[in-house]
Formats: sequence, C-alpha cells, structure tokens
Amino acid sequence: MSDLKEQYLSALEGELGDLLASTGPPYTTYYQMIHYHMGWLDADMHPTDGRAGKRIRPLLCLLTCSAAGGNYEQALPAAAAIETLHNFSLLHDDIEDDSDTRRGRPTVWKLWGVPQAINTGDGMFALAHLALIRLPQRGVSPDRTLTAMQLFDQTCLTLTHGQFLDMEFEHRLDVSVNEYLTMIEAKTAALIATSTHLGALLAGADGPTCAHWRAFGRHLGLTFQIRDDILGIWGDAETIGKSTATDILTRKKTLPVVYGLTRSPQLRAWYAAPIMPPDRVPRVAQELAAVGARQMAAELAAEHHQHALEALERALPAAGAASPAGQALQELATALLSRSR
Repeated sequence: MSDLKEQYLSALEGELGDLLASTGPPYTTYYQMIHYHMGWLDADMHPTDGRAGKRIRPLLCLLTCSAAGGNYEQALPAAAAIETLHNFSLLHDDIEDDSDTRRGRPTVWKLWGVPQAINTGDGMFALAHLALIRLPQRGVSPDRTLTAMQLFDQTCLTLTHGQFLDMEFEHRLDVSVNEYLTMIEAKTAALIATSTHLGALLAGADGPTCAHWRAFGRHLGLTFQIRDDILGIWGDAETIGKSTATDILTRKKTLPVVYGLTRSPQLRAWYAAPIMPPDRVPRVAQELAAVGARQMAAELAAEHHQHALEALERALPAAGAASPAGQALQELATALLSRSR
C-alpha cells in the first residue's frame, strides 16, 4: 500500500498546489493563510515539512476510483475538491469552537484574527467548487460532472446540518446516543461517504455499485469519528497533536460523554457546573471508563468497521479485491480502527 499511497498523495498535492496557487500581489497574504492552514507554510511563511493532515478523504476517493475500475487521475479534481472542502470546514470549526490550535499549531484565526479567517474559509469553499469544474479536462463527461457537483453540494449542506447539531448539543445535557450518531453521520461520515461515492461515480460504476461504495465510506466515517472521540479522552496528547483534556474542559458532547451522562449522576453534576476545573479532568475520564463509556464506544467502532468491510466486499468487482487499490482500501479501513492519532 505504501508505494501506491505515496503515488496518489503526490499527485493530489500537485493538484491541490495548482488549485490553491497564489495569484500574487495584492493577495499574497491571503493565499499564504490558506497555505499555512493546509500545512505547507509555517507561521513565518516559510515552507515546512510539518503535518499537512492525513488526507484520508481524497485518498479514499482516488483508491476507490482505481479499485472500481477507473483511472485515478480522472478523479484528482474531485479529490482536491474534497480535501479543500474538508479544510474549509476545519478552519470555520476552529472559529466556532474557539480552538487555539490545529495539528499542534496555532489556528488561522489565532494568528490573523476571526474576520480574516472567516474570509479565508469562504475562499476555500469557493475554490473547492471550482476544482470540480476541472473534471471535463480529465475526460469526465458533462453528465457525470453535473452529477458529481450535485452530490458535492448536497454534502456541503449536510455538513452544516452536522455542525448545527454539534453546536446545539453544547447547551444540552440530555443528548441521546442516537442523536449523537445522527450528528456525526452528517458532520463526519457524510464527507467520507461522498469521497468513496465520487470515486466510484468517476470510475463509471452503476447506481447500485455506487451505493455499496457509499455505504463503505459511511461506516468508515462513523468508525473514524468514534475512534477520534476515544482518542480525544484517552489518547496520547503528543501523538494526536492536542491536549486530551480539551474535550472534557470544553464539555464537548463526544460519544463517551453522551453515554456517560445517561449513566452517572456525578458526571451530570460536573457537566452542569459553570466551569470544568482542570484538576477534575482525570476524574471525569475515570468515571467515564467506570460506567462503560470507553468500552461501549470501542465496541460500536468495531461494529461499524465490520459493516464497512462487508460493504467493501459487496462493492469491489472480483478483480478489484485483489488489485493494489482494493488491497490498500482494506488495509486503510483496518488501520482506521486501530489508529492512535
């Protein structure tokens, strides 16, 4: 998988670099903010080899296109659109969540202020859409391009639904597990499902096959987010690039917390208090584990992971399962369940 992954990621970075290239003065700083957020520049505007994100979503798009019998190069504009949209959402999430850091570095709004960060995010949103217009240049038919654009726009709307619920849950202690799963389905799983759906669509797959690919991405997205929730409380801070106290200090309604609040009067009392003292964080984590929140989340992640593998088996053509891209998808799906960052 390693060589194939590097080949696809290298091609993706080239596509992203072209899409997000600076137009020069007087907009140099504007594009530098985008490049900083993408992980290409440091805060002094020097090129960096630091973290640029996992690029999981566009990689899934490219691998799916290849495994479904297509040419991954035709899907590069869609992969670039997906990654740009994802990073747009992170930039605005950082503002809405009042997050100072992203991937171990100051966020764009922290360095350049909220107004400039909002405007930069808006620009990335527009650029993500402009990326899809490049599909015909790669030999994609107008009909498939239009279908891809419609799917992409629907996903954009769905992302805002998920963010709406996420922010609404901040003010509630009665969020149910089912409500939470509805939220992450929209906020996280939808874009990953669209990544695999677009890859299959651009490979020329029919409707039922695209549905299997979408199911694969959906269950993979749910696995990814639930695993992220577990790491946000019990992960290694240096490995994941942020403090594991953050989610608890901000009283974020992650899956373990939502589950724990329904089973522990002590947790409800702590989360109802005006503030969460830093010295209480370890006790909260211990209480969550004691009521079975960590175990429940791990079991649910494993369940969705299994559903993802079953959907992948249905989606892959006979030859595709043994192809390098098919094998890479199976390896990537397994890695997401056991990831530590």
